[in-house]
Amino acid sequence: MSADTDSDPDIMGLDHTTVTGWGRTAPTAARLIRPRSYEEAAAAVRDCGARGGIPRGLGRAYGDAAQNAGGSVLDMTALDRVHAVDADGGTVLCDAGVSLHRLMEVLLPLGWFVPVTPGTRYVTVGGAIGADIHGKNHHVSGSFARHVLALELLTADGEIRTVIPGTPLFDATAGGMGLTGVILTATIRLQPVETSLMSVDTERATDLDDLMARLAATDHRYRYSVAWIDLLARGAATGRAVLTRGDHAPLDALPARLRRDPLAFRTARLPATPELLPEGLLSRTTVGLFNELWYRKAPRARTGRLQRISPFFHPLDGVPHWNRVYGRGGFVQYQFVVGYGREDALRRIVRRISERRCPSFLAVLKRFGESDPGWLSFPVPGWTLALDIPAGLPGLGAFLDELDEEVAAAGGRVYLAKDARLRPEVLAAMYPRLDDFRELRARMDPRGVFVSDLARRLSL
Repeated sequence: MSADTDSDPDIMGLDHTTVTGWGRTAPTAARLIRPRSYEEAAAAVRDCGARGGIPRGLGRAYGDAAQNAGGSVLDMTALDRVHAVDADGGTVLCDAGVSLHRLMEVLLPLGWFVPVTPGTRYVTVGGAIGADIHGKNHHVSGSFARHVLALELLTADGEIRTVIPGTPLFDATAGGMGLTGVILTATIRLQPVETSLMSVDTERATDLDDLMARLAATDHRYRYSVAWIDLLARGAATGRAVLTRGDHAPLDALPARLRRDPLAFRTARLPATPELLPEGLLSRTTVGLFNELWYRKAPRARTGRLQRISPFFHPLDGVPHWNRVYGRGGFVQYQFVVGYGREDALRRIVRRISERRCPSFLAVLKRFGESDPGWLSFPVPGWTLALDIPAGLPGLGAFLDELDEEVAAAGGRVYLAKDARLRPEVLAAMYPRLDDFRELRARMDPRGVFVSDLARRLSL
């Protein structure tokens, strides 16, 4: 989880490095430290200084979760060894700085896949645990920490502790945004696959109710499920969507030419997005046109299409630095969940976003399954909507504050790994185990060694 920087992180201990999240909002200056061994990580924790430190990974937390104004930021990406793969039992032991991309490169040829992946494979294992990431398969598989069998955690006292599921320290660390310590290694249970291809079904939904009905009736048939939703459509078309679902293709579903190398992991990359783009590129007009074309080009119903893993799970990874498309002002990603039985709240929020004409072309709706044990883990059973909005949209802060109130009143919550502006007074209503988290953190880290801009903003 973490941030873009304007300096080379290979240099140990840079001062006054500007750090920001993937949304490129609210940059702050911190000392960037890149440990290359567990001993250097321990030394970095001891040397954090009065403003403390926070671990970070590959820069994909959207807000300020891995920023630390005036303090230290520990870039963990140099600790990136895959120590052992149990190809029979389906587990891997690796450093926390290993990316999901690297795990796929190692594991797919052996017939295994990561148990959970978000919309980018450029996230580290430590970040995946710290944010307790979820993917298109939460309704089946839960979030990432559910598949972690053990982890090694460097705590504020300099000790390296082996932490296992079912313990308070594990439940505080899963989704704890790096505030319980520095994850050094993890042992992860994997998903068996026969091929590196997906069998994908696609269909169009005419409005939000049609979409929710389709998801509720048939999601149990699919391991992976997600819907792109048009948040600029209004009237009878409010919430119209393209629903994409699938599973790992079995070997016998592949044509003969693909069976020769069924587990090959192939990716494609387009040229990087330029640093300087015209302001206002993502206006209501341009996004509305994009959404119209995207909806119209989608098939009304198509089944069994074979698709590579990368375009199915990580389409934006093919465009390096795609976050630059929002211009210098950056963007806010807003993701919330409301429980089953609170569909009226979801309808109201979608209608409000649509009526306000928020220019969002990256908006997805999914269903969550059972809650995960992390005290600050985001998923609860229900409907989750995520959308990107240009940060410079007039009145955006006040509008999102109103949505926060609506989400909290419905018993829902906002995702901390994507948050950049939530108010602390709303947080307790969203996360009922917040006091437990604060108590454990105070006991484990009385000097406040681990701290971030997000932690200060929300009084975590």
